[in-house]
This record gives sequence, C-alpha cells and structure tokens, in this order.
Amino acid sequence: MVNKKLALVVLGLLSLVLVFSGCTSNNTQNTGDSNTDMSWKNVQDSGVLKVGLCAAYPPFESRNEKTGEFEGFDIDFANAIGEELGVKVEIIDAEWPALLGGLSKGDYDTLITCMSERETSAENVEMSEPYYALTDVVVVNKETDSINSLNDLSGKVVGAQLGTGSQDTAEGIEGVKEVVTYNYNPEAFIDLENGRVDAVIVGQAYALTQMKEYENVKATNITINPVNVITVQKSGAVALTDKMNEAINKLKENGKYDEIKEKWLAFE
Repeated sequence: MVNKKLALVVLGLLSLVLVFSGCTSNNTQNTGDSNTDMSWKNVQDSGVLKVGLCAAYPPFESRNEKTGEFEGFDIDFANAIGEELGVKVEIIDAEWPALLGGLSKGDYDTLITCMSERETSAENVEMSEPYYALTDVVVVNKETDSINSLNDLSGKVVGAQLGTGSQDTAEGIEGVKEVVTYNYNPEAFIDLENGRVDAVIVGQAYALTQMKEYENVKATNITINPVNVITVQKSGAVALTDKMNEAINKLKENGKYDEIKEKWLAFE
C-alpha cells in the first residue's frame, strides 16, 4: 500500500513538472514572438498597405466634390509608395484627432496625412525621413490692414485646427489674447469671415487653395518656419519604416516625387 501511495505521489510530481515546463516553453515562445518586428512582413503577406489620413486638407488630401474619390498630394504619394513596395494601397479616412490612436490599435499600417514631426513628437511612434517641408501662414479678413507681423497678433483672437502644429504655433505667439481651436479649418475660416476671430494660422498650401472658396479672407506675408512632414508608423514598426524610407528615396531619385509635387503644389 505504501509503495502504491509513493508511486502516485511521484506521478503527481512528474505531472506538475511537465505542466510547468509546458507553460515555461509557451511563455518563452510568446515572448519571442512579441519581440519580433513583423510590420513589413505583415504588409508584404497581405499585399496591402493600409494608409490612414484625414481627407479634409486640400491640396494634400480631400474628396473630389463630383466623384467622391480621394485626391491630393498625399494620395498620389501614398499610391506611388505602394507601387515601389509592390503592394496595393488602401486609403482609410478618419477624424484627425483619432489617427494616432487608430495607428496604435492597428487600424492602419502608416499615416500619410501631412503630419509633422512636431505633431508626433510626444507620441511613441516610428517616423520616416521627411518628405515635405510645411510652412504655416497667417490668414486674416480682407478688411484687415493692421496685421503685418506676428507682433501684431498681440491682444488678438487667433484660430487654428485642433491637435495640429498650427495650434502649437498659435499658442506660442507672445501676447495672443485667445486661441480658438476647431475640428476642421473651414470652421475657422467661416469664423474669420464673420469677425469672430482676428486671424487663423494654417498651412500655406492649404490657405492658397482656399482663397477662391472664401472670398473674404486673404493670406498675409507672415509665414512661420517650416516643419518637416513625415509618414508615421506604430512604435516598433522599424522594418516597415525602413521600407517607407527606401520608397521615399527612390521616388525622389526617379523623379516621381517631383511630378506629384508639381501636380499639386506648383503654386508655391
């Protein structure tokens, strides 16, 4: 009887050893997988690069009013990157404030949406090499003659799109009375036309494309130092970021980048 009990105890101990051994093996495997950068392989295997953007910022990205299709510099640029990488491009339109969160969750592989280094500096992300230098400009009502320098914004109410580098710029101008933020730039322009803000800070390229749309506003000669625009990948996606850099450099070397820039940004 004692021998039988001893045998049962030994078998029980062996079972426990095997269970813990299996758990240890599985955890090691999982840890190894979590540390493996699959960002480029996943895109390569699926054959699709999911690009997140906010299609409300012409001439970089917007929807054609007649066809509803996406168009703009970033759209053509993203498709050209896809061609270089040998994958299809899926454009996913989203709200600007939700883009970085969606990237972190895996909704997109990359953001190509005129996003600057400054706008992502506080986030844990991977950034490509710069592909464009974006300059902000001060826009005022056509009847305004008193704003000719940044110093003239002292005591004024200034508008800017929420969560953008333009907002940071506006908040950094000494003496500004108040910075009013908007979900979209058109809202800021409407308030500017109606005298609810004294000026709006926005990307120069965007401002120049909107002069016909908003006849009662004008772009001043007050420009703010340019910031670098980059593609944004989630934290740890180094392999995909490297491939994005390779594609960007090839597009600049083979002249395709200049063709796209000439098409959408020739007025600069």
